[in-house]
Amino acid sequence: MGRKPGPGDKAPDFELPDDSGGSKSLRDFAGKALVLYFYPKDNTAGCTQEAIDFNGLRKAFAKAGAAILGVSPDSTASHAKFKSKHKLALDLISDESRAMLEAYGVWTEKSLYGRKYMGVERTTFLIAPDGTIADVWHKVKVAGHAAAVLAAVEALA
Repeated sequence: MGRKPGPGDKAPDFELPDDSGGSKSLRDFAGKALVLYFYPKDNTAGCTQEAIDFNGLRKAFAKAGAAILGVSPDSTASHAKFKSKHKLALDLISDESRAMLEAYGVWTEKSLYGRKYMGVERTTFLIAPDGTIADVWHKVKVAGHAAAVLAAVEALA
């Protein structure tokens, strides 16, 4: 596990499959702000609420000049079912190899009831139009998070 990138750092590059059979890369968002949110697992309570919150504000994010991209180690098929079940319109990409998760420093050791395991630390990165990281939210608490990120995007514009 390397150093976690932070504000002012160049955002690590990526190209991964998305839920619609295509792929998304950092290059696709050049010249516009990108909200990159990492979450542990499709169809879990916190992850579902976070996706619904970001999805509900997606028009406000677009108006502020930002795209939203969700990332987890789940498969593209899982993402497609998750989006359909919750009527989500935002893009989700799959990092089954965990290379991107590691590049962004979000694949970490976690603990639940004393059991240690590796998993995704819920984290959001705001990437500025120039490809540098403008802001980072680590160990995200879902309630109010999407609105806080939107405020940061609006301040960036």
